[in-house]
Amino acid sequence: MAIKQTLYRVSGKSPIVAALIRAAQQGKQVTVLVEVRARFDEENNINWCLALEKAGCHVFYGVPKLKTHSKITCVVRKEPDGLRRYVHLGTGNYNDVTAKLYTDMGLFTCDEAIGRDAVNFFNRVTGYGESAEMEKLVAAPTHLRKAFKRLIRREIEHAEAGLPARITAKMNSLVDPKIIKLLYEAADAGVEIDLIVRGMCCLKTGGRENLRVRSIVGRLLEHTRAYVFENGGEKEVYLASADWMPRNLDKRVELMFPIEDPALQNRIVASLADELNDNMKAWEMKKNGKYGRRAERQHESLGNEKERQVSPGKAGRAAAQFPGSPHSGPRRNRRARRINQRIGMRWRKRNASIGRPCF
Repeated sequence: MAIKQTLYRVSGKSPIVAALIRAAQQGKQVTVLVEVRARFDEENNINWCLALEKAGCHVFYGVPKLKTHSKITCVVRKEPDGLRRYVHLGTGNYNDVTAKLYTDMGLFTCDEAIGRDAVNFFNRVTGYGESAEMEKLVAAPTHLRKAFKRLIRREIEHAEAGLPARITAKMNSLVDPKIIKLLYEAADAGVEIDLIVRGMCCLKTGGRENLRVRSIVGRLLEHTRAYVFENGGEKEVYLASADWMPRNLDKRVELMFPIEDPALQNRIVASLADELNDNMKAWEMKKNGKYGRRAERQHESLGNEKERQVSPGKAGRAAAQFPGSPHSGPRRNRRARRINQRIGMRWRKRNASIGRPCF
């Protein structure tokens, strides 16, 4: 009957958009919120907006003053027992190109509460209805920062009460000063904290044994945002489209959603445990703030979960041949540096030829 979806980064030949166009042509009510300010993908997104409008879709060009970075799809179907809402929520974009290169997680559910939240969310961002309190989903910029603060402070309270207290979080970047300050407070209170941060990380461990930071650089780009809170033994697991960055928490439309099924919780926790045990692709932050390989990596090889699931191809062999630190590890070998320099020169020449600024 109806399809509602947000699109942030869309490829030039997107099968997702093609499917939305076919649905509209077959009489379905299709509503698409496209973020036309997605960096480097503005042209693709605008072209797809025009194609969607031509096919009869209701297209919205984002939310004023905010970037819509959430990844959500809601499909309403008429079934024998009545109307049912199917919702997909993810940590990655609906992009067929990056889906082959990035690691992400998502949830496909027909949970009634999440379905109601999804409809409420789309009513809010499209301006079709009054906003109401959500039951399970947490949205930025209105509630997500408060939710993270509450969850971290709860772990501090459990640690002070002698209950199990642990935070395991995986994200792309950690730069928000308020969240970092809370993490320091949690570590000083005795909370065990494991952070997997692929990119920028402004937090320093400062010699705290219970505060550990690592970055994994392998064949695939680690793009998942996952947050696990021990909660005194009653573990809570969340996935989100947001990193711990001011722009995600304060200047973007984001969504965080709970994983309540015990089997799915165990799969996510096991995946994070594999990455915490990785001694091949992982770089750990030292006391001085610099990164280095784990000391025991010359012994048993424990590659991360994705490397074991996907057989290594040319990209995997190249990554193994030219290892490099994401931050301040050993210098890359000369051949790898020459390749990077050539790529950079070609990129700058191409941009200069088309009048695009080179950074």
